[in-house]
Amino acid sequence: MSTKDFIEKDYYKVLGVPKDATDAEIKKAYRKLARENHPDANKGNVKAEERFKEISEANDILGDTKKRKEYDEARALFGNGGFRPGPGAGGGGNFNFDLGDLFGGGAQGQGQGAGGFGGGLGDVFGGLFNRGAAGGPRTQPRRGQDVESEVTLSFTEAIEGATVPLRMSSQAPCKACSGTGDKNGTPRVCPTCVGTGQVARGSGGGFSLTDPCPDCKGRGLIAETPCDICKGSGRAKSSRTMQVRVPAGVSDGQRIRLRGKGAPGERGGPAGDLYVVVHVKDHPVFGRKGDNLTVTVPVTFAEACLGGEIRVPTLGGPPVTLKLPAGTPNGRTMRARGKGAVRKDGTRGDLLVTVEVSVPQDLTGKARDALEAYREATADEDPRAELFQAAKGA
Repeated sequence: MSTKDFIEKDYYKVLGVPKDATDAEIKKAYRKLARENHPDANKGNVKAEERFKEISEANDILGDTKKRKEYDEARALFGNGGFRPGPGAGGGGNFNFDLGDLFGGGAQGQGQGAGGFGGGLGDVFGGLFNRGAAGGPRTQPRRGQDVESEVTLSFTEAIEGATVPLRMSSQAPCKACSGTGDKNGTPRVCPTCVGTGQVARGSGGGFSLTDPCPDCKGRGLIAETPCDICKGSGRAKSSRTMQVRVPAGVSDGQRIRLRGKGAPGERGGPAGDLYVVVHVKDHPVFGRKGDNLTVTVPVTFAEACLGGEIRVPTLGGPPVTLKLPAGTPNGRTMRARGKGAVRKDGTRGDLLVTVEVSVPQDLTGKARDALEAYREATADEDPRAELFQAAKGA
């Protein structure tokens, strides 16, 4: 859409609303007209299709507070489509001029005569048509792509945190054409989206949506002479190695987001984000349950029966001593507080210690004699009596 068309079209008339209509009235009118003229409801009706496009265009301007304000100011300046000179602009109010002069398309002297707008009115419409003060193209900044990578850590690195080198490949501005996509560095503004990189379309619900421009692929620029390296896209594959800090306490399969560490943006746009998927190797001794670490510790039959103190290893620190109560059964779990994984708030989980009674494979001498004596002393005790009693009663 040209600037002249923008000024001359009466979007209020298109939607059938007064110039002082509220946002709600504009929205209501648009929805009603969009339903009546939607292509899905008027298959093969070219007029309805054109009418629908006109309605969507009107809503795109009047439905946006900023665009509507600029539209109203522009039409007030040009008298709703025709230039209205001030009292001193000439006798009788008849004033001939070329709209092109006002937008940088005509002779400079003539443009200056039209009320002193020799520099063009690009600034007035810059927000709508991406034009600079001199009428030149001004495309929008474009955010860089998000990049995803993977890293494998040892169990200890995942618990304590680590800084690891990460080599990644992403799309970056092509060095051969400086990101323009054009071999000569002189791309032109896409005529379809007027440099915005987006085009509007209607939806079944009566709303106006935007899609990446199909002609420029969302760049806002079209290369006249496509670059041999990037084929006109302005982007090329780039590899780099960076040091990434993985926070303490990450778990296997966790996805970490690093803001601004992805692919560089275009035309001053921000960089994308880097997503790192973490893989954690198993540990030969320790396991993990959430913020807690786990370990299985063998104890002797005597220690389980009589109780005592046992030393337990910790991850990356000195052993801790736990008190084992007399009569501790096999499989009982005790807790060593603060010896687990790092939480998000900086505190640590616990170390869960599971007792496993160790049964000796070979008994000789005094040990065997002692156990024989113990068996004789407890011959009247049947540890399975309650089991059979419960089985009969079930």
